[in-house]
Amino acid sequence: MTKNYTKEDFTIPSSPWLWLMNAGLLLIVAGTVLPLLRIEGSLFRWLYSAGAVIALIGRVLAPSYKGSVLRVRRLARIELWSCVIFCAGAFFMWYTPERLDWLAFTLAGGVLQVYSSLMSAHTLNKELRAREKSQK
Repeated sequence: MTKNYTKEDFTIPSSPWLWLMNAGLLLIVAGTVLPLLRIEGSLFRWLYSAGAVIALIGRVLAPSYKGSVLRVRRLARIELWSCVIFCAGAFFMWYTPERLDWLAFTLAGGVLQVYSSLMSAHTLNKELRAREKSQK
């Protein structure tokens, strides 16, 4: 049984909301690096929190994957949840500033973000190769 795929299954969406989400992720990286470099103050909390909120807004407002590959749709949802985990990390950064609970949330969100990004591309390439093979 072969699936009928459309062009939208294999195109990467380009949206200004995705640029906003990427800017938020860069702020999260900056907010994570500053305390690791022993820079004092609350600037890193503001950067991290703003980045988490911006990334979440960008991910929610970005167009969702409309293709028929179910696994890629699930991976897109995981990317949304990684932004929610970053927001939880921002909460713990302000709630318990002396503890490093926020770092655990940052690592968990980062792992989910990397996994879902890599597996989305891998799954789409795999489906594209299978599609080309079935058309021959």
